Parts: sequence; C-alpha cells; structure tokens
Amino acid sequence: MTKHVNLNLLRSLKVLLEECHVSQAAARLNLTQSAVSRHLSQLRELFADPLLIRDGNLLVPTPKALQLQQQLATWFVALDNMMAEEVFEPSLWHGEFVLSSSDYVAQYILPELVNVFAEQSPHLTLNYQLWHPHLIDQLNPSGIHLASSMSLTRPEGVSSLLIGEDRCVCLMSQHHPLAKQTTLCVDDLLAYAHIKIHAGGDKDSFVEQELSKQGLARRITLNVPFFSAAAQALCKQPLLLVTPEHIARHLAVEHELTYKPLPIPTPLDKYWLVWHEKYDKDPSHIWVRNLVRQVMTDVKASVSYDLKS
Repeated sequence: MTKHVNLNLLRSLKVLLEECHVSQAAARLNLTQSAVSRHLSQLRELFADPLLIRDGNLLVPTPKALQLQQQLATWFVALDNMMAEEVFEPSLWHGEFVLSSSDYVAQYILPELVNVFAEQSPHLTLNYQLWHPHLIDQLNPSGIHLASSMSLTRPEGVSSLLIGEDRCVCLMSQHHPLAKQTTLCVDDLLAYAHIKIHAGGDKDSFVEQELSKQGLARRITLNVPFFSAAAQALCKQPLLLVTPEHIARHLAVEHELTYKPLPIPTPLDKYWLVWHEKYDKDPSHIWVRNLVRQVMTDVKASVSYDLKS
C-alpha cells in the first residue's frame, strides 16, 4: 500500500539508526530531543515495527531497521545527487542544439559561432534552421532551442534578450539612377521596383503602412528568403531593397552597393534572442545563449557590434 511519507521522518530515521541514541541524533538533526522522539514514534507506526529497542543506555536496531538502513543509505545518496547543483562542462557536452535565424546570420555570423563551438564544445551537434516570424508561437513543437529575430517590442509569451537596435535604409546598386542623390523622396521609392526579403522577421511592412496612408503602394518585383540573392539582383538591376542599416552597410562592403535614408518615418527595430521559457534555468542553454550573445557583440556583421561603439 502506498503511503505518504514525510521526507524529514526518513532523514530522522537515517540519523537515528546511525547514532542509536535519541539525544545525539537530535543534535545532528538540529532538533529537540522530544521532536526526535515523536519522529521515532511516527516511524514505528509507519513501518509497523519498533525499529529501535532500548538496551541500557543504547538503542538496538531491529532486523527491519537494519534492512531500512541499507536502503536509506542508497536512497539518500541518490537524493543528494539529484538535489545537487548541476555543474555544466561544455567540453564534455554530447548534445544537439537547434539555432534559428536568417540566411544573413547563417552566412556572416554562423561561421564564427561554429569556430567557437568547435573550440569550447567539440562534441556538440549544431542544427541551423531558417527563421520565420510565425515560429515565435511554435518554439516548443518546432524543437528550436534559440532564435534571433527582430521586433519593435519585446516578444510576448517567450523568454528574450535584447541584442541590438537598428533602423532600415534603402539599399541599391552604386550604379542605380538614385545612387548619386543625397536624399530620396517618396516618388523615388515608387519609381523603381523593390525586392522583399520574406524570411528572418518583419523588416519592411512599415513601408506599406506609411505609403497606404497616402493612398500609395510600391511594386514588389522579387520575393526571396536570402540576402545573398537580393544583393546579386541589386547589382544587376535598378531595384531597391529596404533593409536594416547594419545589413546594408555590410553588403555594401562586399558588393557594389550603396544605401540612403528612407523618406518616410522609420521605426527603431529591436533585435532579440528568443527561447521557450522551459530553458530559462537549463545550464547548457544558458551557456549557449551567452556565447551567441558574445559572438554577436564581437562580429562586425552583427547589429550588436554597434553597441560597443
């Protein structure tokens, strides 16, 4: 028959069997002698056995008590191990970690992450997935451990860490007809077709919102999930791409591109690391997300790099 047992009673029994003396057991347990005596009475009733028989000044354990003593010794060792604070050692970790973000992060930041992981946690298997905004509500079923995304406000329903802020600009070829202009107007935005990046987070829906207030709309001629494809298209066609400034700045270094401020109100985008709250206290997850945050602070391709200056 299953019984509800007070853990303190079992700990008292363990010490009583080790001391075979009520007062000495009470001292070890930091209890009064009368409290330990009450515990012994409850234990005798619980196990239907006297457990300890008085013999002069000593208490002699019964055969049942000796059997329990062996079981308690093993059980309390297991309990103490279970309750002990876990010490996480990255170099010994044989786990899998699922990281999700944009193709831009995959191309320019992930390689550095891989180097750091290989050095500090060589047995780790890193699984990288392309991030889509709708996954914010599916972090648990998707199996994603950590994602980086952008949002004007702190994402709701998940744990998060702010890693940077940025505003969007208009990216184009250095040979684009608008490239020599210092500033752009709304008519300039409407005069040329646009590229839209549809993965990694909402980067430019504010453009449609602002233009619609004026009864206007831009023309999207190319939808792609990859910044690399967008950059190649910009180099070959007189197209425009509204994108975060840190991305525009980095792509302009690698390609014949330039960028201009937008002629419409531009919100301050915030960049977040997000994860399911079940990982808040997980040692391996804490280590990974701190490492990812550090790399994103150090790598020049990241928005977080600007926070250092």
